[in-house]
Amino acid sequence: MKRYSPEGSLINSRENRHIITSEERLKKAITDKIFLEETVDYCDSQHNLHLKLGDIDAIIPREECAAELFEGQIKDIAIITRVNKPVQFTVTDIAVINGKKTAFLSRKKVQEEFIHNRLPYISAGDIIDARVTHLENFGAFCDIGCGINALLPIDNISVSRIPHPRVRFSTGDAIKAVVKSFDEKGRITLSHKELLGSWLENAEAYSPGETVSGVIRSIENYGIFVELTPNLSGLAEYVPNVYEGQYASVFIKSILPEKMKIKLIIIDSFDADYPKVPPRYFINKNHIEEFTYSPPNCQKTVSTTF
Repeated sequence: MKRYSPEGSLINSRENRHIITSEERLKKAITDKIFLEETVDYCDSQHNLHLKLGDIDAIIPREECAAELFEGQIKDIAIITRVNKPVQFTVTDIAVINGKKTAFLSRKKVQEEFIHNRLPYISAGDIIDARVTHLENFGAFCDIGCGINALLPIDNISVSRIPHPRVRFSTGDAIKAVVKSFDEKGRITLSHKELLGSWLENAEAYSPGETVSGVIRSIENYGIFVELTPNLSGLAEYVPNVYEGQYASVFIKSILPEKMKIKLIIIDSFDADYPKVPPRYFINKNHIEEFTYSPPNCQKTVSTTF
């Protein structure tokens, strides 16, 4: 099966740069229907996208900017937000317009091929490549191939609760995701937390008596939840003058797998602007049927079935 990748995956490949810098190779790409990628320079007042392919001006006409997948019509915002971002396309023609050679491109054809040849074969439990396209309070929209987006809800990003997806991701991040479900229109919902390891897999990195770093995620009257990893949090005894989002140094009092609990003491808390750490994925296969987060001997079972 042909490999379909999120936009931004092809732009720096040797083959892509080799083709788009040569008129002769661009003409051959028309016959071969090769997927190419380049960054959009600007969108004109008629909502046509303009690019530069080597020395050749290129245009994606408005009607060729996107496939009418779910909405029944192409929204202008979906076009203008492509400016200064890479798009995938096929070359449909090279002609002389007003004395200048112009390449005509179609992003729509690329997306339609993905919809017809790849989308029907995606199943719940499939682990796929995705690229974060934009962030909302309720989740992250991710390109799962050729500019086709799926939603990764905020509560599916990690076991540790976060106030906003920007805590984990930035626009443009290349990530792995697992297909969670399809709605009645075929729209895909993604999940991510199942790829970040079980409670035991994360807890194995820690031992009682250690002092380690964490992030304060929730302050309750009975204690403070501190995130040690995106899929592992512990409960610290309450201390005043701390707030959510602060970094903390915490002493590990005990690790209790049978209760799925880690007891902590906050030694210090402080503000910091550390760079995001790329996700660590514990699953390296292409499909999962079930994920169990809780330890085998735990009093509570936490699992996901796909």
